[in-house]
Amino acid sequence: MKEKSGWRAWLGAAAWMTLCAASAGAHADEIHVLATGALHGAFDQLVPMFEKSSGHRLEIAWGPSYGTSAEALPMRLRNGEKVDICFMIKPALQQEVDAGRFDRASLSDIAASGIGVAVRKGVAVPDVGTDDALRRALLSAKSVAFSEGASGTYIVETLFKRLGIAEPMKSKSVLIRGKELVGTALARGDAELGLQQISELKVTPGIDFAGPLPADVQKTSVISSAIAANAQAAEASRAFAAFLKTAPAEAVLQKTGLDPL
Repeated sequence: MKEKSGWRAWLGAAAWMTLCAASAGAHADEIHVLATGALHGAFDQLVPMFEKSSGHRLEIAWGPSYGTSAEALPMRLRNGEKVDICFMIKPALQQEVDAGRFDRASLSDIAASGIGVAVRKGVAVPDVGTDDALRRALLSAKSVAFSEGASGTYIVETLFKRLGIAEPMKSKSVLIRGKELVGTALARGDAELGLQQISELKVTPGIDFAGPLPADVQKTSVISSAIAANAQAAEASRAFAAFLKTAPAEAVLQKTGLDPL
């Protein structure tokens, strides 16, 4: 596995250097990015690294991969927001590719992300290591927050039902819309307990990470990228996608709670 990962990172580095060399001497591009919040913590570190090494600049708009708020990525795309490269949960991005908004050949898996549990700092951190422990934690909490994105859809439509608590959770559920992170709402005191992508919870100040969902009820989502069919900075976008496959970038992804792919 390590050998395969190292080979993949080498190929990513080679592709990145080739793309950077190809654009050497060309003007620096502004890359318009739409991205799921699951990458927020990683991109806080990766974007400056890429901008410094490439000369390009990234303009990022955040939002959930699903949802109907104005900031949800599908709504941004339907409203014609400018984009060169997009990062979404794969099934959501696949729909946009099928709709002709993105180049199918550019579709690439970047990382995998599971769902975790967190509480506001100062609140007792619950045990969530088993199905029974998670059930008790959810039922004991006065309020439980989750996003309108992919993790929230799974929580409402699958997790609560599998745990047999769909009905009692209705009165204590707090839906976080748009680009705001569940962890931010937790830190503000809008809810007592929150569930969201682990990578988002791990980088949000003011909260304590309780742990991932138990393995048998975990939902791992693949985050993918694709370049817009009408991208104005297509080559620079390809360079950024290749950069994310390099060993330094993969180390940052892993450190921020993601599994590089």
